[in-house]
Amino acid sequence: MCGICGLLNFDKKPVDGQLLRNICRGMRHRGPDGEGYYENTFVGLGHRRLAIIDLKTGDQPIPNETRELWLIANGAIYNYRELRRDLTARGHRFSGGSDSEVIVHLYEEYGEECFRFLRGMFAFAIWDERQQRLFLARDRFGQKPLFYLRQDRFFAFASEIGPLLKIPEFSARIDPCGLDMYLSYQYVPPPRTIIAGVNKLPAANFLFQYASGESKQQRYWQLEFETQSREGINQYSEGVRARLEEAVKLRMVSDVPVGAFLSGGLDSSFIVALMSRHSTLPVNTFSAAFSQKSYDESGFSRAVAGRFQTRHQELKVEPEGPEAIRGLISLFGEPFADYSVVPTCYLSRFAAQHVKVALNGDGGDENFAGYSRYQAVRAASVLDLLPAFIRKGITLAGAFIPEGDNLNDARWRIRRFFRYLPLEPRRRYFEWISTFGTEEKARLYEPEFGRTLPPEAAFSWMEGLYERALCPDLTENTLRVDMESYLPNDLLVKMDTAGMANSLEARSPFLDHEFVEYCAKIPFQLKLKFFAKKHILKQAATGILPGDILNRRKQGFGAPAADWFRNKWQEFVVDVLLADGCRLHDFIRQEEIRMIIERNTEGVTDNGYKLWSLLVLELWLREFIP
Repeated sequence: MCGICGLLNFDKKPVDGQLLRNICRGMRHRGPDGEGYYENTFVGLGHRRLAIIDLKTGDQPIPNETRELWLIANGAIYNYRELRRDLTARGHRFSGGSDSEVIVHLYEEYGEECFRFLRGMFAFAIWDERQQRLFLARDRFGQKPLFYLRQDRFFAFASEIGPLLKIPEFSARIDPCGLDMYLSYQYVPPPRTIIAGVNKLPAANFLFQYASGESKQQRYWQLEFETQSREGINQYSEGVRARLEEAVKLRMVSDVPVGAFLSGGLDSSFIVALMSRHSTLPVNTFSAAFSQKSYDESGFSRAVAGRFQTRHQELKVEPEGPEAIRGLISLFGEPFADYSVVPTCYLSRFAAQHVKVALNGDGGDENFAGYSRYQAVRAASVLDLLPAFIRKGITLAGAFIPEGDNLNDARWRIRRFFRYLPLEPRRRYFEWISTFGTEEKARLYEPEFGRTLPPEAAFSWMEGLYERALCPDLTENTLRVDMESYLPNDLLVKMDTAGMANSLEARSPFLDHEFVEYCAKIPFQLKLKFFAKKHILKQAATGILPGDILNRRKQGFGAPAADWFRNKWQEFVVDVLLADGCRLHDFIRQEEIRMIIERNTEGVTDNGYKLWSLLVLELWLREFIP
């Protein structure tokens, strides 16, 4: 895990070495163990290192034998030993034992075909002196970030957006469309960011940026779903177990202490169970506890820790003061509104006191249909078959259900289900998952700002994902959409940022691409069997995990933000969002903000997620936009 950055001047003038160092040192938390630079007149590369493998000789940038190629990389290549043996047999000479070094030799040997050999998570850049170009790439699922900025005179890139905004020749301004997307999704989907002119390289993409100013971008991998049943359920469950165990074992390779996040849910518990098979010492496990029972899973995590005799440590999560919120804003560089980042950051900081690597269960829900919203999509598809007048009656009846004062309240979920039931299926799903729905945003925006927005920009992005994932079964299609939207742009951003803020490397066995490709071939009815989630994964874990873990209701790793905003943070949110100098008032009606606060404070509904989105956006505007 590291931070990378670089500059390329199209006018061939020398790179500003001090600027390069300022950008790089702005990411010191991503790599506290060292820094390194390569400068060759009009190109410069910078690297911050978090030492995980090859602690003594793994410094970067890394050259090839002729020093015509220079690599900086962020991430981990899990099959590097196998690749190193093959490359050595082909005549390549290695200068150290780093897992990253195989990348520069793979590029030297195979060019842009190098990706098919890589098994891991990565964002890297290679300066190719012969071709006079930068070669940038991200891993298949976007576990590691990469931002870039292209201007008339220069090209710049970095692992984080914040350091790029410090470039003197660039003036940061809001992208209205990016802001609108943020209020729907809690993040800004790639290739956009909320800053006009700064882009994210999408997952599974590479970019050639030539010194001439020309560029070429291309997707190098696409997950193929082929679900014709070729095996029985026993064969599939054995295949899932064996392949997941291999992915876990690969991710335990490290020259520093390794642990795991343990929520007590199926995914993280299965990971810990498999880790315990391949560790000679008790596995280090870490979990969060909450005082609000509807969010607390600590009893389950303790039970799993006891079952596998882990060295378990538990953190009681309570909201810190406003300073902690401001600290989170600066880490992300652009607004990010999934407030489960609060316990994730706290838990990462806690774990980093004991280990440098932590395995997690990210990707389990997307591989095996683990979210309740897939049940909702299937139920709505059944109701769509009913006559229109019956569906209308059901929708009207749903309006009488009390809203519920927190997101884990079934009443809250049921009311939201019925509210959007009459809509076309793709639109319905979009409204279900949106922080602010289409009608809400129309009321929210100041008229002048609303007129700057292209119609349906946020929905159009998701609709495009549905078109590319087209499949006869709407529920399976929705799972595919989530794998290209929610997973890479929310869950993985949260985990990478929370880990890197605390110099902790997070590894996700469920996102091993060979494992995911196998899961994509499992018939969907074995994942969501009628309305039972993760059916095939539960079969795979049978005999390994206890029944009360296999069959427990999914809770999700969240935080009681609505309650926090009614108590410890209430005064702070009012002072920030209703202040005369609030920057949001340029875009959003103050009376709408006031109503959102009041409904949450009075316990009418859970508006914690909406308040968090607005608070993050306001604090981000104050810090990053003059």
